[in-house]
Amino acid sequence: MKTVEEIEQELIAPGGAFEIVRENVLGEDIKVFKDRNRSLRELLENSLNHADSEYIVCEGQRITFGEHYQRVCSVAHTLRDVHGVNKGDRVAILADNHPEWIITFWASMSIGAICVGLNGWWQREEILYAIANCEPKLLIGDRKRLARVADDDLPCTVTCIEDNFAQLEQVTADTLPDCEIDEDDPALILYTSGTTGRAKGALSSHRNLLTFFSSTVFSGLRMMMMELESGKGPGMGSLPNCGLFSAPLFHLSGLFTGVITSIGVGMKTAWTVGRFDPEKVLQLIEREKVTTWASLGGMAARVIDHPDFEKYDVSSVSRLGSGGAPTSEAAQKRMTANFSGTSGSMAVGYGLTESTGVGTHNWGELLADHPDSVGRVFPGIEMSIRDEANNPLPEGEQGEICIRGSCVMLEYWRNPEATAKAIAPGRWLRTGDIGRFEGDLLYINTRARDLILRNAENIYPVEVEHCLELHSEVVEAAVFGVPHDEWGQEVKAVVVHAVDAAPALDELTRHCREKIAGFKVPTTWELSHEPLPRNAAGKILKTVLSGEAQQRLAED
Repeated sequence: MKTVEEIEQELIAPGGAFEIVRENVLGEDIKVFKDRNRSLRELLENSLNHADSEYIVCEGQRITFGEHYQRVCSVAHTLRDVHGVNKGDRVAILADNHPEWIITFWASMSIGAICVGLNGWWQREEILYAIANCEPKLLIGDRKRLARVADDDLPCTVTCIEDNFAQLEQVTADTLPDCEIDEDDPALILYTSGTTGRAKGALSSHRNLLTFFSSTVFSGLRMMMMELESGKGPGMGSLPNCGLFSAPLFHLSGLFTGVITSIGVGMKTAWTVGRFDPEKVLQLIEREKVTTWASLGGMAARVIDHPDFEKYDVSSVSRLGSGGAPTSEAAQKRMTANFSGTSGSMAVGYGLTESTGVGTHNWGELLADHPDSVGRVFPGIEMSIRDEANNPLPEGEQGEICIRGSCVMLEYWRNPEATAKAIAPGRWLRTGDIGRFEGDLLYINTRARDLILRNAENIYPVEVEHCLELHSEVVEAAVFGVPHDEWGQEVKAVVVHAVDAAPALDELTRHCREKIAGFKVPTTWELSHEPLPRNAAGKILKTVLSGEAQQRLAED
């Protein structure tokens, strides 16, 4: 039986399906996939190879790849010829997961424009800041979100999806407008969550986004080959691939996987719209025979906890992923136990908006053996643990996780100071995350700013959170430091429990003391049966829990 290392080498070796070579990228000698698409436009045009298959299922709309392509062609011509959108201009989108979001994305990038995904949970001030920052030529939004800036004089043309998006599709066109696009031309701005200040616009190129696509397809093939090696490959009666996407389109999980990867592999996508509703997710899984679902944060737990969970047929789900925040072993086991078809195929990973979602991947038996690891580094990129002076640290030592490769963003849009802090010499992306390598596996400890320092001892919140989530009465937990006169900081835990199963604090303390060092055990507690506050990426808003910030984002 081949090992994962042998399979990887077979795929990336000269002549392999994912052969890796070195090329000059933005002045640096970087690993790249030899055979690759050179622009997102190419990926879009290739989607006609499965023109009659369904691409988008959303709120009653069922759109094939062929129908989608024709609509994109129409909008692309209108953007260029009516609205004067040229190469490098920005087209901003402020909307829920409407099919028009996806159509606008492909139309914009196909003519060399830069699509800007604005956070649909933002309120007025945040929206106005981003519009001033990116200066779009056109803003496309839905009624609900445009209403937040209805009284403002916006410096761009505004199109409402429900009222007049159809005007963008009036041109009859079967081909895209002519446009030459280079791999390193900018394609997309996504704003970071901004939990510590103003959101920054991560500017990604066509090369960046296609690196995510190639890495994801590589990962899927590697998983399939490993399953075949172990005798667990899919049978002849396997269902057609259908991905459920409950993440917002302005988040990398929704856009990069749900829109870009799916169009490249011809996969049907089923989308949720509006506030996250566990029952809607269950209905979609059953009706569309969903095979893959990458949940964010606490989504899977909320679905499993729905009182009618057992009434729905979720047996079609064969692959289950988790992202947005570290997933404890207890949470992983709970997910695979309830989605029984995913046993042995659960996956987690690590990536940032600034690395175009590319980082590491852990799945299947590897995940079962190493549930606390985020996995192996994707081929084609380099990852290093570094100190504050950007010097690499030896295996096992903790430091800042740094990433180098064709996945690293171009820059933060119009923010050279932040770009200089984030991208070190050699185009090493400083992630701000603290971790270590043990062999080929990466372990993440925390965000640098989340580190707790108690009596000069470092405490990594994720370790304490995962310990708490092993307790049978704990649904999820958040741990952070609070000021203490003597120790500097003490450990606070916010514990979410089932409505009818509040654990005793002395029981939680005893549970922790049995599993982790005494200085890591929380000394102040808060119990709740309400879900933890999270941003659209699924990350827990600890600044809200600690009272440092108000939760201005509202899940729509």
